[in-house]
Amino acid sequence: MERKKKGFSGSSRQTSYEDIIELPHHVSSRHPQMSMLDRAAQFSPFAALTGYGDAVREKARFTEETPDLSEEERARLDDTLRQICAAAEKGQNPGIRILYFVPDEKKAGGAYREAAGRIRKIDFSAQQIVLEDGTRIPVACVVELDIVT
Repeated sequence: MERKKKGFSGSSRQTSYEDIIELPHHVSSRHPQMSMLDRAAQFSPFAALTGYGDAVREKARFTEETPDLSEEERARLDDTLRQICAAAEKGQNPGIRILYFVPDEKKAGGAYREAAGRIRKIDFSAQQIVLEDGTRIPVACVVELDIVT
């Protein structure tokens, strides 16, 4: 008896499935069909290093160095702050421009921010300058302070 080899070439491969090729596709009665989205997710790339991309982006994020003010610059800021307090005691509401440094919460350094407006009050207990728009600026973070008329 001669046997036919079944392989990838030739017509013998086609004839080997003739008995089942026309049968309907089986659908399980016990297991629900998987959604197309879940099925596609099986073939999505695997992220072996979870969080690595976030760590790289965080490391690449630019922060500026914490300012180190000289004694002369500190004295000038104190003098300007005294002038603002004196004007506030007289009932005047001077406009100011403030450049201040906001420390970064995640890594060393931070960012410089600028604010301008009129002072609502100076909160001595919290050591903050409060502007009319509600912005609170810690006095220790102030780098430049100018009175604007």
